[in-house]
Amino acid sequence: MTTLVPRAPYSQDELRQLYPDSLSLQFVQVLMRHGERSPVSARFQNAGLAAFWPYCSVSRKMLSSTHDLKDGSWSSLQWKRRLETFGEDDGPVLAAGPRGEVDSVCNLGELTDEGRQSTWQLGTRLRHLYVDQLKFMPSMVDNAEMIYLRATPIPRALESLQEAFWGMYPSDTRAPSFPPVTIVTRAPADETLFPNDGNCRRFAALSRAFAQRTSDRWNQTSDMDYLNKLIQKWMPGESRVAVDGRPRLSGIMDTINSTLAHGPETRLPGAFYDEKGRKIIEKIGVEEWFSGYQESEEYRSLGIGGLMGDLVQRMVGNAQGKKNNGMEEDGNTAVKLAMSGCHDTTLAAVLASLGAFQGEPWPPYTSHIALELFKISDVNKSQLGNVKIEYPAPSKSWFSGLFGKSTAEEGSPSIARQKIDSLSEAEKSKLDGYYVRLRYNDRVMEIPGCKPAGKHFEGETSFCTLGAFKTIVDKFTPTHWKSACRSNLDAPAFPEKPQPAGF
Repeated sequence: MTTLVPRAPYSQDELRQLYPDSLSLQFVQVLMRHGERSPVSARFQNAGLAAFWPYCSVSRKMLSSTHDLKDGSWSSLQWKRRLETFGEDDGPVLAAGPRGEVDSVCNLGELTDEGRQSTWQLGTRLRHLYVDQLKFMPSMVDNAEMIYLRATPIPRALESLQEAFWGMYPSDTRAPSFPPVTIVTRAPADETLFPNDGNCRRFAALSRAFAQRTSDRWNQTSDMDYLNKLIQKWMPGESRVAVDGRPRLSGIMDTINSTLAHGPETRLPGAFYDEKGRKIIEKIGVEEWFSGYQESEEYRSLGIGGLMGDLVQRMVGNAQGKKNNGMEEDGNTAVKLAMSGCHDTTLAAVLASLGAFQGEPWPPYTSHIALELFKISDVNKSQLGNVKIEYPAPSKSWFSGLFGKSTAEEGSPSIARQKIDSLSEAEKSKLDGYYVRLRYNDRVMEIPGCKPAGKHFEGETSFCTLGAFKTIVDKFTPTHWKSACRSNLDAPAFPEKPQPAGF
């Protein structure tokens, strides 16, 4: 699948069902795939596809901060970018689009004008829901302390996040005193906002093993024969189309999807868009890239467990009433909305690890997941039962006497990163009355481990109790991700017994 076609806004009847009066929305975390982009590699030039595309108007309006050493001031340098590449004799030439364009030319994998538009529109849809319809977020802002923004080091993810935030709060909704927003990023070696096989050796080994299994399953099938009849003549040297071919089948899908998202000047021959062929490519691609999350706890832990631990930490911090939901940012305002610019591999990994990606196609451009935290309304607390929780008295050992107050005396410590089975009953009770719900591209998704009685809001299985949600995520949240990435390097890649996701 390529460009997302968003559904119409929720009707009033739908809103009443999705956001019942018995539950109060507390905190929202949005994971968004970047918008439409150029292919990450130049492929199929022998089929008439230009290597460089003229869809990046931003290259005419580049801005950089410059430091004037004379007076110590900072100012903006406006400049225009042009790309250079190899000529026929290896000499430098300007990269040009299909009609010889040298301005507005996109680099490989760059967010295009179409991608900026679709991510900005995602922001307007988020505003319509959370500001206009639900009144959850303010209509005007004079600061962004209640919003947490984060992006991966990949420029298209950062730029998509910026567009979505500006779509949610355009210029006429920001006070004149509105300061520069804070956007959190990480060094590549610390990045967990996407499956980081480049900096996690064990995960890279697992990824290769599951990819090889997919190759072994599909390369000699009638489905692959069908693809070869369609497009083998455009493969380099007319080599056979294969999962692990050159280009890989997933690379072919990338080029097909990128071209479909843009204009007729950058299209492949019609055979690439054969409906049956595209479904075969997508089916195999989803298996190659995401089946590991559905089958292996280690795969889930190393691929997306760090991020899932972060998401749960913020929700538990909210339930505990921690400053900034337990996050380490400055300021005293509780965060109500977190938005993260990420990738298709992020979204599919999250959903698959929660058992909510069965039969789903590849995430389209500008897809998003909304993880919503709810609290039961005061008038409905009777649904929790009338059992009185006996809080354990703090222990008074000689050791604690030597080193000051006990943890209980100092206040409520963060329980977010502790495994739920290690918590006391009093600590677990902090999660009572809170529920988690997932929406993927505005569709409610269900987690299989939340369906049993006692693990969801009565009558609504899509509202998972925070305790049940944390229990599921705890199983694949790594205690020390970097150490785990260096461990078990010679161990088998596949689990001995099935380890289904979402339980």
